Amino acid sequence: MEAQPAVAAAVDRIAPRLRRARQQKGVTLTELGRATGISTSTLSRLEAGQRKPSLELLLPITAALGLRLDEIVSAPLVVDPRVPQNPTRANGRVLVPLTRQQGEPRAYKMTIPAGDEEPLLRTHAGYEWLYVLRGRLRVMLGDHDIVLGQGEAAEFDCQTPHWFGAAGRTSVEVLSLFGKQGERIHVRARGRPAARGRRQP
Repeated sequence: MEAQPAVAAAVDRIAPRLRRARQQKGVTLTELGRATGISTSTLSRLEAGQRKPSLELLLPITAALGLRLDEIVSAPLVVDPRVPQNPTRANGRVLVPLTRQQGEPRAYKMTIPAGDEEPLLRTHAGYEWLYVLRGRLRVMLGDHDIVLGQGEAAEFDCQTPHWFGAAGRTSVEVLSLFGKQGERIHVRARGRPAARGRRQP
């Protein structure tokens, strides 16, 4: 129960930070809506604190503004208190659901230990968007093998052979958005030039 005031305080700080960041970038609500596919009315309510922030909204917005998620969201990470935080564990990886709805896209926080498994490229239906919270993430995608650091992101069609895991000797924490239909979670906005060059396969 003691964590609830801290969570509420963190959520309350998101709206003014979003508005200030957008204004500092010289981006209008209309331009931001165009870049993210989010309606201007939703963006306006979000900045006014009248719309509950969610990862599905915050991820494309921060990408469009060229920001890291942690520049907008302070610890503790925004979590809907109605979502049962029951982590699942498989092969050393810990997966925590972050979305309440049963539909798509689905958001997860994933912790991957160092050296958890040998790279094995797989394919399946869906589209995935990954954001590195902490550590370094190795992403193998088709013929490409790249390493992403904190604050960087990757997005790909899961029909492309892929694998991702911790790079180096420490674990990595990742936010994941996954859906069967890529257009529902695809981040159309361009991020920072340095990161953009690395995440394009």
